[in-house]
Amino acid sequence: MPDDPELRRLLWYLLGGTRGGENRARIIHELKNRPSNLNQLAAKLNLEYRAIKHHVDVLLKNSLVITRGEHYGMTYFLNSWLESRIDLFEEISKKLNFDLE
Repeated sequence: MPDDPELRRLLWYLLGGTRGGENRARIIHELKNRPSNLNQLAAKLNLEYRAIKHHVDVLLKNSLVITRGEHYGMTYFLNSWLESRIDLFEEISKKLNFDLE
């Protein structure tokens, strides 16, 4: 699949160029494995709910995740754009030495 320079720049910025990049990478990695709500993400990643909410809001604003449902049942999924280029996410995460396992 050809490179996607726009997604590459966005991922470098959100993961490597701003505070909280590793937590955003952990959230993306978890959503790749299983769509989840905020409480599930907080429990799985051992982060406070407010921190999860902040990072998910950043990912939503940048169109990397989407939602289904309402209120506490709202479930987060990877956007198809990111999902189709998850190899790019994994490449950048590896270069940033993020431990996502």
